[in-house]
Amino acid sequence: MKIKFNKKYLYWGITAFLVIACSILFYYVLFHPSSFTGGVRKIINISMPIIDGFVLAYLITPILNKIENCIIKPIYLKAKIPMTPKSKRRMRAMSILLTLVLILVVLYEFFGLIIPEVIRSVQSIIFQMPVYVNNLTNWALGLIKDNPDLEVAVNQLINQYSTKIVDYVNTNLLPHINELIKTLSLSVIGVFRALWNFVIGFIISIYVLGSKEKFAGQAKKIAYALFDRKGGNELISNFRFIHSTFIGFIGGKIVDSIIIGIICFICTNIIGTPYAILVSVIVGVTNVIPFFGPWIGGIPSALLVLMVDPMQALYFIILILIIQQFDGNILGPKILGDSTGLSGFWVIFAITVFSGLFGVLGMVVGVPIFAVIYAGIKSVVNRLLHKKDLPIEIQPYMTVGQIDESMVFTEYVPPVKERKKSRSVFAKLTATKNNTDKETDK
Repeated sequence: MKIKFNKKYLYWGITAFLVIACSILFYYVLFHPSSFTGGVRKIINISMPIIDGFVLAYLITPILNKIENCIIKPIYLKAKIPMTPKSKRRMRAMSILLTLVLILVVLYEFFGLIIPEVIRSVQSIIFQMPVYVNNLTNWALGLIKDNPDLEVAVNQLINQYSTKIVDYVNTNLLPHINELIKTLSLSVIGVFRALWNFVIGFIISIYVLGSKEKFAGQAKKIAYALFDRKGGNELISNFRFIHSTFIGFIGGKIVDSIIIGIICFICTNIIGTPYAILVSVIVGVTNVIPFFGPWIGGIPSALLVLMVDPMQALYFIILILIIQQFDGNILGPKILGDSTGLSGFWVIFAITVFSGLFGVLGMVVGVPIFAVIYAGIKSVVNRLLHKKDLPIEIQPYMTVGQIDESMVFTEYVPPVKERKKSRSVFAKLTATKNNTDKETDK
């Protein structure tokens, strides 16, 4: 007897399974978040070398494409070598080799130039710390002597908080010193584990770069298998938008930060700022963080300069303000353009939310991630408005009161009572102002 198979029951079974699985997942997320986050964290820790490999391959791909298309491929075409699969593999291998050599040489030269100077600066700070503290103390005492009121306020603060600080050290800090040492040792182990994952990820990235077209083809194949032709095209188009947003923002921000670091180094050398290389590296590295980056790097650098020379700290703060304005209004828009399409408010919103969720990494990648989310919501809203034959521009909605059946926009007009009230308030203010003016004239 032949059993008839009905696909409808299969779809119902898959739907029921997905609903039950999503319900269980939602229950654990809602009532047992620690178990859920612990499982997610464990999966991420296990797959971290693979994640590092794909991230490295993604960041290296633009350089690889440039070298392959501008150097290796023209050489093959000029030599009239046929583009067989074997020759393409050789061309890709040469491109990967040249790319890795170029990156390693640039990193070696950069760190060979910067790291020794940074180490010397840090050693000098450590050895000269008593002198710097003495200079800062003398400067503060001189400032207090010239201002008796400030001296009284400072003495009150010292008397008020000195006992609290001693109590905190005795009751909270010293009893937990063993936990602090344990935390530091675990941090050192975590750093070595991260370096090991990075090395494995670097090896994985070479294999990913060698087969990146194959991986892209497999992803497209899965997309067209799961969705219809229109849905697959839309999904691939969305991923291309995500790619252009991420690579445009991250690449542009790295170039922008390098330029800002070089400008800071030149200017600090001109004005004679102590530890010019160290503070320039700090400012350049933290500039990768949008909006808050210059302040995150500028404040500790200013405090470092303050210990050496208070007047140079003032000059340095003025320099950072000028560099920030130059970067925000001239250099940044030139390099980044409108890669994210976000206003200043949404940039701050994205940095605040994602830094709370993912820390420093969230501050760096939060803006492009939120730009993708923002673009997706905007696309859905525009599509819904288009179905209702409504305009998708923002201008008509800024003063709209209502839309009638013939799609005519009418502006918002306050009710009569509100208008009368506002007029009466305005009249009272005008009368009060006139009376005041008359009394002044008398």
